[in-house]
Amino acid sequence: MNLELSEEQAAVRQLAKDFVGREVTPHVVEWDRAESVDRGIVRKLGAVGFLGLTIPEEYGGSGGDHLSYCLVTEELGRGDSSVRGIVSVSLGLVAKTVAHWGDEEQKRRWLPGLTSGDLIGCFGLTEPGTGSDAGNLTTRAVREGGGDYVINGAKMFITNGTWADVVLVFARSTDAPGHKGVSAFLVPTDTPGLSRRPIHGKLGLRGQATAELTFEDVRVPASAMLGREGKGFSVAMSALAKGRMSVAAGCVGIAQAALDSALRYAGEREQFGKSIAQHQLIQELITDISVDVDAARLLTWRVADLIDRGEPFVTESSKAKLFASEAAVRAANNALQVFGGYGYIDEYPAGKLLRDARVMTLYEGTSQIQKLVIGRALTGVSAF
Repeated sequence: MNLELSEEQAAVRQLAKDFVGREVTPHVVEWDRAESVDRGIVRKLGAVGFLGLTIPEEYGGSGGDHLSYCLVTEELGRGDSSVRGIVSVSLGLVAKTVAHWGDEEQKRRWLPGLTSGDLIGCFGLTEPGTGSDAGNLTTRAVREGGGDYVINGAKMFITNGTWADVVLVFARSTDAPGHKGVSAFLVPTDTPGLSRRPIHGKLGLRGQATAELTFEDVRVPASAMLGREGKGFSVAMSALAKGRMSVAAGCVGIAQAALDSALRYAGEREQFGKSIAQHQLIQELITDISVDVDAARLLTWRVADLIDRGEPFVTESSKAKLFASEAAVRAANNALQVFGGYGYIDEYPAGKLLRDARVMTLYEGTSQIQKLVIGRALTGVSAF
């Protein structure tokens, strides 16, 4: 693995840093308090190519490799994880999945809009009663007379849910047991019978548009199916394997923001006649953050390198997501300790970083699920 960035990768990283400084950082506190990111950020993300990374140019994408994607995701996570989530889901879970599993008509229909920011995608897997147990989801898609499918059910905690133009929804379409009966569908969100309820009062990612989706006799043509019937679980798991790399990169960004803010504050704050940066116990807290940042970044970059070389990466992606998400929580918590009482005021970044980091250990596979994935891979024990 080459740890030296190419000129192109370094330029992408700098572009992302400049974008975050210009379009994100000035608004973070406002968006967090309002529980809503300015929706205009989506087209701005599309205009600079961030919503098209790794997608072929023939479908409107901006190309590039997965390490470049990680660099952008890290910078967005450093600025505001709510903005990072827009890209991780609309591009990482939806557009990339369409690019991999879709037929030519599906690619032509959805990818140009998703990569430009004219359209937004969301990923409809989690249900009110089935989170980690995704193979036993209860949303159903029943085919009528060999024609349309009619979808009924509900999805919960769906990122981009109230903003999305298309939902990649997973539903049980056959009587096969467990995950074998699940299929994937691309459903426009203006389809009759599909309703969306925003979820407010979240601990973290408050600016992110999170929703509950309800499907009541939602009718879609057979051409809406993504991949083959009964292969929806494979579609979902392949999306999440790469998605976990994206979450890990966002967590590196959170941890980096914790390090940056702790260093800055420690150099400015004085106690006992000197800056607190000169106190050894403060140095210990900052050192722990720095080590976590470096370790999480290297684990994440390894996943990107494996994907770009066409090597197996699923277990490594789970390792990166597990470590980086837990590291982000530790880093943000240590930063809050450096800030002391000021860390509890939202004018300072430590509190928001901790709130945003905590959910990273839950979504796209909890830390416990990642341990199961890794443990089964190491021991050779089948999940089913």
